Amino acid sequence: METLRGSITSVGFAWGHRFVIGDWRQSPIGPFADVMWARPDGKRILLGEAVAAAFVNSVYPLDEVRNEPVTTERDGRSYAMRTGGLQLEMKIGLARLSLPPRPRWFTATVENWCARQLLDVHTYGSSPTGVVEWYRTSTARRVVAATASLDGTDLGALARLERPLNFGFTDPPRQPSHVRLRVDLQRPPRDRGQ
Repeated sequence: METLRGSITSVGFAWGHRFVIGDWRQSPIGPFADVMWARPDGKRILLGEAVAAAFVNSVYPLDEVRNEPVTTERDGRSYAMRTGGLQLEMKIGLARLSLPPRPRWFTATVENWCARQLLDVHTYGSSPTGVVEWYRTSTARRVVAATASLDGTDLGALARLERPLNFGFTDPPRQPSHVRLRVDLQRPPRDRGQ
């Protein structure tokens, strides 16, 4: 079992760009950040330093992988992400949900059912590469304001995330959000020990 602890921030913008930022303080490869980017033309791009990008791509294969350092910065309710020519500045709201630790079986059954009914998301499933995943949220907050630019060009106003993004077994909530969580990964037997 591999475990990551950190946050996932998902935001969309009026010009059709959608981003899912993984900011992992603990992982099997150490701390890292990555960005999954769905462009308006449907192309899905993974941004991250080589080792981090390879780790994420082994779970979620995207159309293109770019070896770029991703930096994140959190100061109170302000959260920023930068990589290459892409910059996002976000304001995070107050916690709307706070959950205690719970076992994986609960996440795979009760929590998964509730998440589907309330948010149209899954907390348990298999990635396109066959990795079984449990997403255990500890706190959930809305992204209440955000700006984004690509090579100096503004990407428009903050918007709901149009679906599908096709990154993995579930899309993020439609409402831009910042979620702190623990993710457990169980790779298929053929992948273990590599």
